[in-house]
Amino acid sequence: MHFNINIDSEIPKYQQLVDAITNELANNRLFVGDTLPSVNSVCNTYNLSRDTVFKAYSILKEQGVIESVPNKGYYIAAENRKVLLVLDTFKAYKEVLYHAFVNNLPDNVIVDIQFHHYNIENFKTILSNSAGKYYKYVVMNFNNEEVKTAISDIDSSKLLLIDWNIYANASNNYVFQDFGASAYQCLVAAKPAFKKYKKLVFVYPHFTYHPAETLENFITFCQDHQLDHDVVTDVKSFKVQKHEAYISVSDRVLGQFLEQCRNHELEPGTDVGFLSYNETPMKKFIYKGISVISTDFEAMGLKAAEFIGSDTGVKAYIPTTLILRDSL
Repeated sequence: MHFNINIDSEIPKYQQLVDAITNELANNRLFVGDTLPSVNSVCNTYNLSRDTVFKAYSILKEQGVIESVPNKGYYIAAENRKVLLVLDTFKAYKEVLYHAFVNNLPDNVIVDIQFHHYNIENFKTILSNSAGKYYKYVVMNFNNEEVKTAISDIDSSKLLLIDWNIYANASNNYVFQDFGASAYQCLVAAKPAFKKYKKLVFVYPHFTYHPAETLENFITFCQDHQLDHDVVTDVKSFKVQKHEAYISVSDRVLGQFLEQCRNHELEPGTDVGFLSYNETPMKKFIYKGISVISTDFEAMGLKAAEFIGSDTGVKAYIPTTLILRDSL
């Protein structure tokens, strides 16, 4: 049994030892019942202090990974496996995904969650520092060309890409939503509600990271059905007008819409309309209910959990659907 301890690393030596042991478990090189080297043996082999080794073993005991028997030493007590979940940000609908994911994992799985916030350097650092330390990786990628290289360093059999089909290749496991044709069909389904309004306006803020496919399909839909339409990218210039219906991928814009409706005594669903993107637990209760186009984030989390608990790959699209409520 050999552990890689880098004395020049910024990662504390005790954490390197913890990571090394969990990595051996993740890669099926350690099993329940296997004996670990004694504290003295690890100290002598890797030139570590007793406090460092004892701290690492204590952390693993707290996690239930190892146990100790007086005069016999330490042994592997459970095949606890660590999984890394990398999300963009922790918004309300991501919370739905997260809870569906962690609540449906096997009991021996421990989840570490990190957020890249659409920062490519942060994204690369997260994946680089986690290399070889996890049983499997669940990663929400984003639109940056360097993402493709960063994820290529992870064994495809251990990697699951979620949410957006960008920079994926044929060997990747994935659980994606459809921002294209499926979103178009949702607009078709909403057409009877749109007929109450003279104009459709897509408020697509210039600061959004939401895929442009959604906007492109909106324009195509309006052209195909000969509907008067407009696109607003400057949120500061967004003004709610009577007899118009609005679509937006930003909940910040939804807040502005409702505030303007209150200030100008406009009734959502009658005088003006609103169709939001991404279902959250509260949208069914906000102002008699907000209509949404959304994938099922709970189903996405469940599918991701299936990937962790199974040795088979996953290639799935979660449908995007329309939920009509009083705002439209």
